[in-house]
Amino acid sequence: MSKSKRRGAPKKAKKAKRHNFGRKSKINPSLLVKKATKNQDEIYTSSRFFDEFPLNEKFKENLKKKGYIKPTEIQDKTFDFLMQKRDVLGIAQTGTGKTAAFLIPIIERTLRLKRKPFAVVVVPTRELALQIDKEFKSITKGLNLYSSCFIGGTNINKDFQTLRRTSHVIIGTPRRLLELIKHKALDIREVNTLVLDEFDKMLSLGFLKEIEHITGVMHRRQHTMLFSATLEQKQLPLIREILYNPITVKLSKSTTTGEHINQDVIEYISTEDKLKKLIELLKKYEGSKTLIFEETKSDVETLWEQIKTNGIDATYLHGDLPQKERTKSLQDFETGKKTILVATDIASRGIDVSDISLVVNYQIPLSFDNYIHRIGRTGRVGKVGQAITFVAKLDNKQI
Repeated sequence: MSKSKRRGAPKKAKKAKRHNFGRKSKINPSLLVKKATKNQDEIYTSSRFFDEFPLNEKFKENLKKKGYIKPTEIQDKTFDFLMQKRDVLGIAQTGTGKTAAFLIPIIERTLRLKRKPFAVVVVPTRELALQIDKEFKSITKGLNLYSSCFIGGTNINKDFQTLRRTSHVIIGTPRRLLELIKHKALDIREVNTLVLDEFDKMLSLGFLKEIEHITGVMHRRQHTMLFSATLEQKQLPLIREILYNPITVKLSKSTTTGEHINQDVIEYISTEDKLKKLIELLKKYEGSKTLIFEETKSDVETLWEQIKTNGIDATYLHGDLPQKERTKSLQDFETGKKTILVATDIASRGIDVSDISLVVNYQIPLSFDNYIHRIGRTGRVGKVGQAITFVAKLDNKQI
Protein backbone atom coordinates (compact mmCIF):
# COMPACT_ATOMS: atom_id res chain seq x y z
CA MET A 1 0.00 0.00 0.00
CA SER A 2 1.40 3.40 -0.95
CA LYS A 3 2.06 6.09 1.64
CA SER A 4 -0.59 8.36 0.23
CA LYS A 5 -3.24 5.62 0.43
CA ARG A 6 -2.14 4.41 3.83
CA ARG A 7 -1.93 7.80 5.47
CA GLY A 8 -4.70 8.97 7.80
CA ALA A 9 -7.33 11.59 7.12
CA PRO A 10 -6.25 15.22 6.74
CA LYS A 11 -8.75 16.17 9.46
CA LYS A 12 -6.59 14.48 12.08
CA ALA A 13 -3.56 16.39 10.91
CA LYS A 14 -5.47 19.67 11.19
CA LYS A 15 -6.56 18.85 14.72
CA ALA A 16 -2.96 18.20 15.65
CA LYS A 17 -2.03 21.59 14.22
CA ARG A 18 -4.67 23.39 16.28
CA HIS A 19 -3.58 21.50 19.36
CA ASN A 20 0.03 22.60 18.90
CA PHE A 21 -0.68 26.23 18.05
CA GLY A 22 -0.52 27.47 21.62
CA ARG A 23 2.44 25.39 22.69
CA LYS A 24 5.20 27.25 24.51
CA SER A 25 8.82 26.68 23.66
CA LYS A 26 11.38 27.31 26.38
CA ILE A 27 13.79 28.79 23.85
CA ASN A 28 14.43 32.48 23.31
CA PRO A 29 14.56 32.87 19.49
CA SER A 30 17.54 35.20 19.82
CA LEU A 31 19.61 32.17 20.85
CA LEU A 32 18.94 30.57 17.48
CA VAL A 33 20.98 33.08 15.48
CA LYS A 34 24.68 32.33 15.55
CA LYS A 35 27.57 32.25 13.11
CA ALA A 36 29.77 29.18 12.96
CA THR A 37 33.02 29.85 14.80
CA LYS A 38 34.69 26.46 14.61
CA ASN A 39 37.38 26.12 11.94
CA GLN A 40 39.43 23.25 10.60
CA ASP A 41 42.29 23.94 13.01
CA GLU A 42 40.03 23.32 16.00
CA ILE A 43 39.05 19.82 14.92
CA TYR A 44 40.49 17.17 17.22
CA THR A 45 43.42 15.35 15.63
CA SER A 46 44.82 12.19 17.15
CA SER A 47 48.56 11.71 17.30
CA ARG A 48 48.20 8.07 16.24
CA PHE A 49 46.73 6.03 13.39
CA PHE A 50 44.55 2.94 13.56
CA ASP A 51 47.46 1.09 11.95
CA GLU A 52 49.34 1.64 15.22
CA PHE A 53 46.56 0.15 17.37
CA PRO A 54 47.06 -3.40 18.75
CA LEU A 55 44.48 -4.89 16.39
CA ASN A 56 44.17 -8.02 14.27
CA GLU A 57 45.85 -7.38 10.88
CA LYS A 58 42.84 -8.44 8.82
CA PHE A 59 40.67 -6.25 11.01
CA LYS A 60 43.02 -3.31 10.36
CA GLU A 61 42.65 -3.88 6.62
CA ASN A 62 38.86 -3.78 6.93
CA LEU A 63 39.00 -0.53 8.90
CA LYS A 64 41.29 1.07 6.32
CA LYS A 65 38.92 0.08 3.50
CA LYS A 66 36.09 1.74 5.41
CA GLY A 67 38.06 4.96 5.77
CA TYR A 68 39.14 4.56 9.39
CA ILE A 69 42.59 6.18 9.24
CA LYS A 70 42.84 8.21 12.44
CA PRO A 71 40.56 7.81 15.46
CA THR A 72 38.08 10.50 16.43
CA GLU A 73 38.36 12.03 19.88
CA ILE A 74 35.95 9.59 21.56
CA GLN A 75 37.65 6.63 19.85
CA ASP A 76 41.15 7.81 20.77
CA LYS A 77 40.37 8.60 24.41
CA THR A 78 38.43 5.41 25.19
CA PHE A 79 40.24 2.67 23.23
CA ASP A 80 43.02 1.84 25.70
CA PHE A 81 40.65 1.83 28.69
CA LEU A 82 38.14 -0.39 26.89
CA MET A 83 40.85 -2.85 25.88
CA GLN A 84 41.79 -2.99 29.58
CA LYS A 85 38.13 -3.83 30.41
CA ARG A 86 37.63 -0.59 32.31
CA ASP A 87 34.04 0.61 32.54
CA VAL A 88 33.63 3.83 30.58
CA LEU A 89 31.14 6.68 30.76
CA GLY A 90 31.36 8.57 27.48
CA ILE A 91 29.63 11.92 27.07
CA ALA A 92 29.38 12.48 23.33
CA GLN A 93 26.70 13.18 20.77
CA THR A 94 25.73 11.00 17.83
CA GLY A 95 28.05 11.66 14.91
CA THR A 96 31.26 11.81 16.96
CA GLY A 97 32.30 8.23 16.19
CA LYS A 98 30.74 6.51 19.22
CA THR A 99 29.67 3.42 17.28
CA ALA A 100 33.23 2.57 16.25
CA ALA A 101 34.46 3.61 19.70
CA PHE A 102 32.73 0.62 21.27
CA LEU A 103 32.61 -1.74 18.27
CA ILE A 104 36.35 -1.76 17.57
CA PRO A 105 37.39 -2.91 21.10
CA ILE A 106 34.49 -5.41 21.19
CA ILE A 107 35.49 -6.90 17.84
CA GLU A 108 39.16 -7.12 18.76
CA ARG A 109 38.47 -8.76 22.11
CA THR A 110 35.96 -11.15 20.49
CA LEU A 111 38.60 -12.19 17.95
CA ARG A 112 40.91 -13.03 20.81
CA LEU A 113 38.39 -14.82 23.04
CA LYS A 114 35.95 -16.26 20.42
CA ARG A 115 33.09 -16.21 22.95
CA LYS A 116 29.43 -16.42 21.88
CA PRO A 117 27.63 -14.22 22.66
CA PHE A 118 30.31 -11.81 23.81
CA ALA A 119 28.46 -8.47 24.00
CA VAL A 120 24.98 -6.95 24.12
CA VAL A 121 24.43 -3.47 22.68
CA VAL A 122 21.23 -1.71 23.80
CA VAL A 123 20.03 1.41 21.96
CA PRO A 124 16.84 3.52 22.07
CA THR A 125 15.74 3.50 18.43
CA ARG A 126 15.30 0.94 15.69
CA GLU A 127 17.23 3.06 13.21
CA LEU A 128 20.27 3.24 15.47
CA ALA A 129 20.17 -0.53 16.11
CA LEU A 130 20.07 -1.26 12.37
CA GLN A 131 22.85 1.24 11.76
CA ILE A 132 25.13 -0.36 14.36
CA ASP A 133 24.40 -3.84 13.01
CA LYS A 134 25.21 -2.68 9.48
CA GLU A 135 28.51 -1.15 10.62
CA PHE A 136 29.47 -4.29 12.56
CA LYS A 137 28.88 -6.50 9.52
CA SER A 138 30.78 -4.06 7.30
CA ILE A 139 33.97 -3.93 9.35
CA THR A 140 34.05 -7.65 10.24
CA LYS A 141 33.96 -9.04 6.69
CA GLY A 142 36.08 -12.19 6.49
CA LEU A 143 36.58 -12.38 10.27
CA ASN A 144 33.91 -15.05 10.91
CA LEU A 145 32.14 -12.89 13.46
CA TYR A 146 28.36 -12.60 13.54
CA SER A 147 25.83 -10.18 14.93
CA SER A 148 22.05 -10.28 15.34
CA CYS A 149 19.73 -7.28 15.52
CA PHE A 150 16.36 -7.32 17.31
CA ILE A 151 13.98 -4.37 17.12
CA GLY A 152 10.31 -3.62 17.61
CA GLY A 153 7.92 -3.41 14.68
CA THR A 154 9.17 -6.68 13.20
CA ASN A 155 7.88 -10.27 13.35
CA ILE A 156 9.12 -11.75 16.62
CA ASN A 157 8.86 -15.28 15.17
CA LYS A 158 11.71 -14.36 12.82
CA ASP A 159 13.72 -13.32 15.87
CA PHE A 160 13.13 -16.75 17.40
CA GLN A 161 14.52 -18.32 14.22
CA THR A 162 17.52 -15.97 14.19
CA LEU A 163 18.34 -16.91 17.78
CA ARG A 164 18.80 -20.55 16.81
CA ARG A 165 22.23 -19.45 15.61
CA THR A 166 24.31 -17.92 18.37
CA SER A 167 25.92 -14.58 17.48
CA HIS A 168 28.96 -12.88 18.93
CA VAL A 169 27.18 -9.54 19.36
CA ILE A 170 23.50 -8.94 20.11
CA ILE A 171 22.13 -5.51 19.17
CA GLY A 172 18.63 -4.31 19.94
CA THR A 173 16.07 -1.96 21.40
CA PRO A 174 15.18 -2.42 25.09
CA ARG A 175 11.61 -3.70 24.82
CA ARG A 176 12.27 -6.24 22.07
CA LEU A 177 15.34 -7.58 23.91
CA LEU A 178 13.34 -7.87 27.13
CA GLU A 179 10.50 -9.60 25.27
CA LEU A 180 12.94 -12.18 23.90
CA ILE A 181 14.45 -12.68 27.34
CA LYS A 182 11.01 -13.26 28.90
CA HIS A 183 10.21 -15.79 26.16
CA LYS A 184 13.47 -17.52 27.16
CA ALA A 185 14.60 -17.26 23.54
CA LEU A 186 17.51 -14.94 24.39
CA ASP A 187 19.87 -15.93 27.20
CA ILE A 188 22.35 -13.23 28.19
CA ARG A 189 23.21 -14.52 31.67
CA GLU A 190 26.73 -15.46 30.59
CA VAL A 191 27.40 -12.41 28.42
CA ASN A 192 30.53 -10.56 29.46
CA THR A 193 30.11 -7.09 27.96
CA LEU A 194 27.26 -4.56 27.88
CA VAL A 195 26.94 -1.34 25.88
CA LEU A 196 24.22 1.21 26.65
CA ASP A 197 24.24 3.77 23.86
CA GLU A 198 22.22 7.03 23.91
CA PHE A 199 21.50 6.36 27.58
CA ASP A 200 19.79 9.71 28.17
CA LYS A 201 17.48 9.08 25.23
CA MET A 202 16.53 5.65 26.57
CA LEU A 203 15.60 7.21 29.90
CA SER A 204 13.57 9.97 28.22
CA LEU A 205 11.65 7.33 26.25
CA GLY A 206 10.75 5.47 29.45
CA PHE A 207 13.03 2.46 29.11
CA LEU A 208 14.30 2.50 32.71
CA LYS A 209 12.58 -0.75 33.78
CA GLU A 210 13.81 -2.55 30.67
CA ILE A 211 17.37 -1.37 31.27
CA GLU A 212 17.26 -2.47 34.92
CA HIS A 213 15.95 -5.90 33.93
CA ILE A 214 18.56 -6.40 31.21
CA THR A 215 21.45 -5.39 33.49
CA GLY A 216 19.98 -7.51 36.28
CA VAL A 217 19.97 -10.77 34.32
CA MET A 218 23.56 -10.36 33.08
CA HIS A 219 25.07 -12.30 36.01
CA ARG A 220 28.54 -12.58 34.42
CA ARG A 221 28.77 -8.97 33.26
CA GLN A 222 32.32 -7.76 33.79
CA HIS A 223 32.57 -4.83 31.42
CA THR A 224 30.11 -2.01 30.73
CA MET A 225 30.24 0.98 28.37
CA LEU A 226 27.67 3.73 28.75
CA PHE A 227 27.41 6.54 26.22
CA SER A 228 25.17 9.56 26.62
CA ALA A 229 24.84 12.86 24.79
CA THR A 230 23.96 14.67 28.02
CA LEU A 231 24.48 13.94 31.70
CA GLU A 232 22.00 15.10 34.31
CA GLN A 233 22.59 14.93 38.06
CA LYS A 234 19.44 12.87 38.60
CA GLN A 235 20.91 10.16 36.34
CA LEU A 236 24.07 9.73 38.41
CA PRO A 237 22.68 7.32 41.06
CA LEU A 238 21.49 4.95 38.33
CA ILE A 239 24.77 5.25 36.41
CA ARG A 240 26.69 4.41 39.60
CA GLU A 241 24.62 1.24 39.94
CA ILE A 242 25.41 0.19 36.38
CA LEU A 243 29.10 1.15 36.14
CA TYR A 244 31.97 0.05 38.36
CA ASN A 245 34.74 2.60 38.98
CA PRO A 246 34.31 4.08 35.49
CA ILE A 247 36.61 6.26 33.46
CA THR A 248 34.68 9.35 32.34
CA VAL A 249 35.45 10.72 28.89
CA LYS A 250 33.77 13.96 27.89
CA LEU A 251 34.42 15.43 24.49
CA SER A 252 35.96 18.87 24.19
CA LYS A 253 33.43 21.69 24.18
CA SER A 254 33.96 22.64 20.54
CA THR A 255 32.60 19.31 19.33
CA THR A 256 29.29 19.47 21.17
CA THR A 257 27.93 23.04 21.18
CA GLY A 258 27.05 23.63 17.55
CA GLU A 259 29.94 26.05 17.01
CA HIS A 260 30.49 24.44 13.59
CA ILE A 261 26.96 25.34 12.44
CA ASN A 262 25.61 28.59 11.03
CA GLN A 263 22.30 29.14 12.83
CA ASP A 264 19.56 31.54 11.74
CA VAL A 265 15.81 32.12 11.86
CA ILE A 266 13.14 32.78 9.24
CA GLU A 267 10.22 34.88 10.44
CA TYR A 268 6.71 34.40 9.07
CA ILE A 269 3.36 36.12 9.59
CA SER A 270 0.91 33.34 8.64
CA THR A 271 0.81 29.61 7.92
CA GLU A 272 0.64 30.38 4.20
CA ASP A 273 3.66 32.68 4.45
CA LYS A 274 5.49 30.03 6.45
CA LEU A 275 4.99 27.32 3.83
CA LYS A 276 5.87 29.71 1.01
CA LYS A 277 9.17 30.60 2.69
CA LEU A 278 9.95 26.92 3.32
CA ILE A 279 9.42 26.08 -0.35
CA GLU A 280 11.69 28.96 -1.34
CA LEU A 281 14.33 27.67 1.08
CA LEU A 282 14.11 24.11 -0.27
CA LYS A 283 14.48 25.34 -3.85
CA LYS A 284 17.53 27.34 -2.79
CA TYR A 285 19.08 24.15 -1.37
CA GLU A 286 17.88 21.96 -4.24
CA GLY A 287 20.07 18.86 -4.58
CA SER A 288 21.47 19.18 -1.04
CA LYS A 289 20.39 16.89 1.76
CA THR A 290 17.89 18.69 3.97
CA LEU A 291 16.37 17.38 7.20
CA ILE A 292 13.14 19.07 8.34
CA PHE A 293 11.84 18.56 11.87
CA GLU A 294 8.18 18.74 12.87
CA GLU A 295 6.71 18.15 16.33
CA THR A 296 4.12 15.40 15.80
CA LYS A 297 3.59 12.44 13.50
CA SER A 298 0.53 14.02 11.87
CA ASP A 299 2.43 17.32 11.47
CA VAL A 300 5.14 15.41 9.60
CA GLU A 301 2.72 13.80 7.17
CA THR A 302 0.84 17.06 6.57
CA LEU A 303 4.04 18.96 5.80
CA TRP A 304 5.28 16.14 3.56
CA GLU A 305 2.04 16.36 1.56
CA GLN A 306 2.37 20.14 1.26
CA ILE A 307 5.96 19.89 0.05
CA LYS A 308 5.03 17.31 -2.59
CA THR A 309 2.04 19.41 -3.68
CA ASN A 310 4.53 22.18 -4.45
CA GLY A 311 6.41 19.89 -6.82
CA ILE A 312 9.29 18.99 -4.51
CA ASP A 313 10.11 15.32 -3.94
CA ALA A 314 10.65 14.23 -0.33
CA THR A 315 10.26 11.35 2.09
CA TYR A 316 9.30 11.24 5.76
CA LEU A 317 9.94 9.36 8.98
CA HIS A 318 8.09 8.92 12.27
CA GLY A 319 7.42 6.22 14.85
CA ASP A 320 4.05 5.04 13.52
CA LEU A 321 5.40 3.95 10.14
CA PRO A 322 5.78 0.19 9.58
CA GLN A 323 9.41 -0.81 10.04
CA LYS A 324 9.92 -1.58 6.35
CA GLU A 325 8.79 1.93 5.41
CA ARG A 326 10.94 3.50 8.14
CA THR A 327 13.96 1.63 6.81
CA LYS A 328 13.22 2.55 3.19
CA SER A 329 12.68 6.24 3.98
CA LEU A 330 16.00 6.42 5.79
CA GLN A 331 17.83 4.47 3.08
CA ASP A 332 16.40 6.75 0.39
CA PHE A 333 17.68 9.74 2.33
CA GLU A 334 21.10 8.25 3.08
CA THR A 335 21.72 7.25 -0.54
CA GLY A 336 20.48 10.58 -1.92
CA LYS A 337 17.55 9.05 -3.77
CA LYS A 338 15.48 11.53 -1.76
CA THR A 339 17.32 14.66 -0.66
CA ILE A 340 14.61 15.92 1.72
CA LEU A 341 13.49 14.09 4.85
CA VAL A 342 10.63 15.36 7.06
CA ALA A 343 10.76 13.77 10.51
CA THR A 344 9.86 13.89 14.17
CA ASP A 345 12.57 13.87 16.84
CA ILE A 346 13.10 10.20 16.03
CA ALA A 347 15.68 11.56 13.56
CA SER A 348 17.40 13.87 16.04
CA ARG A 349 19.42 10.93 17.33
CA GLY A 350 20.25 7.55 15.97
CA ILE A 351 20.77 8.42 12.33
CA ASP A 352 24.26 8.99 11.04
CA VAL A 353 24.12 10.73 7.67
CA SER A 354 27.35 12.66 7.29
CA ASP A 355 26.47 14.97 4.39
CA ILE A 356 23.32 16.77 5.57
CA SER A 357 23.68 20.39 4.40
CA LEU A 358 20.66 21.91 6.10
CA VAL A 359 18.54 21.24 9.18
CA VAL A 360 15.19 23.03 9.38
CA ASN A 361 13.11 23.39 12.54
CA TYR A 362 9.68 24.10 11.10
CA GLN A 363 8.60 25.00 14.63
CA ILE A 364 10.78 26.12 17.52
CA PRO A 365 11.72 22.96 19.48
CA LEU A 366 10.22 22.67 22.96
CA SER A 367 13.63 22.66 24.63
CA PHE A 368 17.16 23.79 23.86
CA ASP A 369 18.37 20.22 24.40
CA ASN A 370 16.11 19.07 21.55
CA TYR A 371 17.40 21.95 19.43
CA ILE A 372 21.05 20.99 19.92
CA HIS A 373 20.39 17.34 19.06
CA ARG A 374 18.48 18.31 15.94
CA ILE A 375 21.00 20.72 14.49
CA GLY A 376 23.77 18.23 15.32
CA ARG A 377 22.68 16.25 12.25
CA THR A 378 24.54 18.80 10.08
CA GLY A 379 28.08 20.16 10.11
CA ARG A 380 29.87 16.85 10.57
CA VAL A 381 33.31 15.53 9.72
CA GLY A 382 34.88 18.96 9.80
CA LYS A 383 32.23 20.61 7.61
CA VAL A 384 30.28 23.76 8.45
CA GLY A 385 26.54 23.12 8.59
CA GLN A 386 23.43 25.28 8.33
CA ALA A 387 20.41 25.30 10.68
CA ILE A 388 17.26 27.36 10.13
CA THR A 389 14.38 27.75 12.60
CA PHE A 390 10.99 29.18 11.67
CA VAL A 391 9.76 31.82 14.11
CA ALA A 392 6.24 33.29 14.04
CA LYS A 393 5.60 37.03 14.27
CA LEU A 394 2.50 38.95 15.25
CA ASP A 395 2.46 42.75 15.09
CA ASN A 396 6.27 42.64 14.73
CA LYS A 397 6.59 40.66 17.97
CA GLN A 398 7.72 37.06 18.08
CA ILE A 399 5.22 34.60 19.50
